[in-house]
Amino acid sequence: MSLARELSMHTLDEIVGRFELRERGGPHLPLPVGGLRLFHGDAGVRRVVYIELVTVGLDAHMIYAFTGAESPLPHFTLDAVHAGPGFAFHLDLVPRVDLAANRAYLDAIYEPLTQTFNAAREIEGLSAAHLAPRQRALMSPWMLAHRADEAAFRGVEAPVAVYLEHWSRLLADGLPESLTSRLHVVDLAERDRLLRAAIFDPEVDPVWDMVTRLVGAEVGEAMRTILRDPEAV
Repeated sequence: MSLARELSMHTLDEIVGRFELRERGGPHLPLPVGGLRLFHGDAGVRRVVYIELVTVGLDAHMIYAFTGAESPLPHFTLDAVHAGPGFAFHLDLVPRVDLAANRAYLDAIYEPLTQTFNAAREIEGLSAAHLAPRQRALMSPWMLAHRADEAAFRGVEAPVAVYLEHWSRLLADGLPESLTSRLHVVDLAERDRLLRAAIFDPEVDPVWDMVTRLVGAEVGEAMRTILRDPEAV
């Protein structure tokens, strides 16, 4: 088992087990070079999409764990990739509200990750991934997105575990009413719809051009529909 798949499967198994998720199909959407698995749940995590793309020189794994459309709690995302001789990963808790307008939310969700975030960026053998400013603008400032050599990628397991544990605890405990009652939001569900539409837009994230070349335009659009729409089947 490759290091990228090992990290992804361990993380996926943790999420599925902790939140008692149910899988739909196996895989839900077969791909020419892998598959898309879909999980549903009720206890905080409403949907998990796991995508595996494996071909010559590429072993890519993507996890998107979505909270409810009307929940202020962040989504969890992990990408783990082995391409050629190197590795890459992307780890984040995707914010559901404007952080600048919600200081208490920022402090509760993200400040506890600061020590891990800073330590992870110092792992020898990492280099920053090349992301456009608008890609970064859709994620959190605590996003970790790096290329890595093998030794560095092995070290990524620790920050992934910390982010996952913190996120799981947030979902288990919920945000205090004193915080949620003061959130400055317009419409959580509509904001989430717009957020997903942007994150999974090929014009924003060029990785979808690569995915389209591997699976075809029709299948690529079906994959993005499942990711964008919390009710898509």
